[in-house]
Amino acid sequence: MTERNYNVLFLCTGNSARSILAEALLGVMGAPRFRSFSAGSHPAGRVQPLAVELAAEIGYETARLRSKSWDEFAVVGAPSMDIILTVCDNAAGESCPVWPGRPATAHWGVPDPAMVTGDQAERRAAFRATLHAIRKHVEQLVALPDERLEPRLASASLAAIAAIVASQ
Repeated sequence: MTERNYNVLFLCTGNSARSILAEALLGVMGAPRFRSFSAGSHPAGRVQPLAVELAAEIGYETARLRSKSWDEFAVVGAPSMDIILTVCDNAAGESCPVWPGRPATAHWGVPDPAMVTGDQAERRAAFRATLHAIRKHVEQLVALPDERLEPRLASASLAAIAAIVASQ
């Protein structure tokens, strides 16, 4: 039996750090079963350099990374999403577009490393901590069997991942 393939969209407000790191992690850890994308409700217009650096470090093709609006994924011709995950508190509470196909949704909030001030070492440590937190979520996602990602179970399965990671 072959596994099903899933399109996953990570959302954040600025699409410059957390959602970018999530896209990169799932792109590396979940391929080819999962195709990862990211977007923002109010895109920053640029990707944080430390996010690009970490994405390259884990082996993700960084040429794909750009800060973009979630509107790109709500139009005819856009890839149809199976799963949409918010990774920041602001995007979780915003009114999202109506997504074609009614994808499963969940919130996986993680701290914003772009908000950390300090020297380069402190900022780099914050980005690595965020990458580590997102990795825990992504590891749980890629381990889910297809039956847990069926439409009637997927949102609960994705929410359970957030609870599991929060309890660790």
